[in-house]
Amino acid sequence: MRIFKILILMIAVATLGACTSKFKTYNGPEVTRVLIFKEQRSLFLMHEDKVLKKYKIELGFTPEGHKVFEGDGRTPEGEYTIDRRNPNSAFYLSIGISYPNENDRAKARELGKSPGGDIFIHGGRRPGDPKRPDWTAGCISVSNKQMRDIYAMVKDGTPISIYP
Repeated sequence: MRIFKILILMIAVATLGACTSKFKTYNGPEVTRVLIFKEQRSLFLMHEDKVLKKYKIELGFTPEGHKVFEGDGRTPEGEYTIDRRNPNSAFYLSIGISYPNENDRAKARELGKSPGGDIFIHGGRRPGDPKRPDWTAGCISVSNKQMRDIYAMVKDGTPISIYP
C-alpha cells in the first residue's frame, strides 16, 4: 500500500510539473508580423491581415515619443524585427527587438548619447518593480501567461511595427 501511495504522489507531482511549464508549443497559423500601438496600449499578433491574438501592454515610464537615448524611458517607434529570445529573462520570458537601428544610433550620436539597447517584449513585473502603469525602462510588458503564448508563437526574424 505504501508503494502505491508513493507512486500516486510521483504521478501527481509529474503531472503538476508538466502543467506549469513556461514553454508552450504552438502549431497554428504563422505569426507574420507583430503590431504595437502605443497610444492604445495594444499588441497584435498577425497572420497576414488577420489578427491571431490581441494583448494589452505596458510601456516605458515615458511612453510618448520615440526612444532617443539610453535612460529616456521611451519605447522605440518604427520598423524592427524580433531578433533574439531569452528563456531565462529576469522578466519571466522575453523576445528581443532589433533596436537600435542605424538611424537610432545616428540620432543618439548627434546628441552625444548612447542609444541604449536591450529592448524586449517580456513578462510582468518582478517584486520591487514600480506598481504604476508604464513602468519599464523602454520595453513592452505583458502578463507572464500572455508571454508564454507570445514566446511560443513569435519566431526570430518576425517583423515588428511599433506605432505612436
